[in-house]
Amino acid sequence: MNMLAQFSRARNVGRITKLSPLARREAGWGLVFLSPWIIGFLAFTLIPIVASLVLTFTNYTLTQDEPARFVGLANYRTLLADSQVGASLLVTIKFGAIALPVALILPLALALLMNNTYLVGKSLFRTLFYFPFIIPFVAAIFIWKGMLSSDFGWINYWLRGLGVQNPPVWLYDTTWVYPGYVLLGLWGIGNAMVINLAALQGVPTELYDSAKIDGAGAWARLRHITLPMISPVLFYLLILEVVGLFQYFLVPLVVNNGTGEPGGATMFYNLYLYKTFFTYQNMAYGSTMAWLMFVIILLVTLVLFRTAKHWVYYAGETR
Repeated sequence: MNMLAQFSRARNVGRITKLSPLARREAGWGLVFLSPWIIGFLAFTLIPIVASLVLTFTNYTLTQDEPARFVGLANYRTLLADSQVGASLLVTIKFGAIALPVALILPLALALLMNNTYLVGKSLFRTLFYFPFIIPFVAAIFIWKGMLSSDFGWINYWLRGLGVQNPPVWLYDTTWVYPGYVLLGLWGIGNAMVINLAALQGVPTELYDSAKIDGAGAWARLRHITLPMISPVLFYLLILEVVGLFQYFLVPLVVNNGTGEPGGATMFYNLYLYKTFFTYQNMAYGSTMAWLMFVIILLVTLVLFRTAKHWVYYAGETR
């Protein structure tokens, strides 16, 4: 009897179920409402991605008179021989070694401070820290460019007031340009702070109560409760920061006019990619560089996901 029932269920699974008129109508309206997103995805995402991949095998530029022709892997060979590609990647990595820890640790520290029950005026401070994030980024860059001016900037004015005779030339010195860019980036950490704060407020308070009863101090609670419980959010922010790092170019484009000064220290990979597209108008080689950046980001992201199992904790999972 059981075998007959299983055979009947197997036949029903393989049978095509016809939709009722109401279900078909609902599905049709669902496609109608989804159509703007589908059209936008096809027109502005999928088709350009495929077109850029095709361009990597051509010699297409905006200034050429003759039609584009197939050149095989010539652009990829040029990419491997281009010393500026390696130099710009090195610039990006060197800047990331400074900026990435700051972009992860400082918002977390501020969130821990904002989550302190004894802090007075927390709502005001949270608002003040988040407000700069909603200001247009280019406007913020110009504001900070003035603040970091070596002659008239407020930061150097305060440093001179503290007794520093020769304050840094923040944006035009190879030694100080990366710290200057990091200071400029602090303007928008409010968003990451709010995300961290939301994660901290989701940690069960009974875990802290139990730890206090067992005699755990503040550092032990942070290390063994807070960080593991919010590790998925930290991992999410890490991925965003890494992707944003490889796409970093707006600040050097506005502050240093995309020249790479001082001494090529600000010629980031994405800035070189931008100049290849819009200054040199080499669409084929620019597309090749874009696909290299995609591969690098993909590999780094896969490595991070691979290592996440060792330090990211998800509630309810078993290992």
